Amino acid sequence: METEKKRIEYTNGEIVVVWQPHLCIHSGVCVRMLPEVYNPQERPWVKLENATTDRIVAQVEKCPSGALSYRKA
Repeated sequence: METEKKRIEYTNGEIVVVWQPHLCIHSGVCVRMLPEVYNPQERPWVKLENATTDRIVAQVEKCPSGALSYRKA
């Protein structure tokens, strides 16, 4: 039996960013591009309110592993 894959969702009211930890390769692209949004030392570690939706979308589209995705809220 396959275990359920964890998905964590964050929203800013415009978009929903989905993080799938089992896919994450910890490349650091998210943290380097938007350190004001992604801070692994804090909880929650994703704070979408700290950047515009356009900047977040641009960063998510550069996620090399596909662990981050987004959809309209």
